Amino acid sequence: MGIKELLLNGKGFLELLKQFSIEANDVKIQDEEVILSDQILQHKDILKESICIEGRNKEGIVNLFGTLHYNLLSKLAVFEMQGFEKVAVV
Repeated sequence: MGIKELLLNGKGFLELLKQFSIEANDVKIQDEEVILSDQILQHKDILKESICIEGRNKEGIVNLFGTLHYNLLSKLAVFEMQGFEKVAVV
């Protein structure tokens, strides 16, 4: 199961997307493959990683910056947002 799917299981992340009018299908975790394939994951149960989540809405692109807290054993993920930027579609 990918990070996006785990985040979408939580109500907090869904509420965050609603605030920016972003649909779940329009979300992309940047470098998700790299995070999940990292050799360090073989020796850790819990991951804490700075990430960028890109979402699209009617106005353009919204980049959400923050920290991903990911528990491999429990299959839980939490996103702690620290900032965002909006990029208008021209």
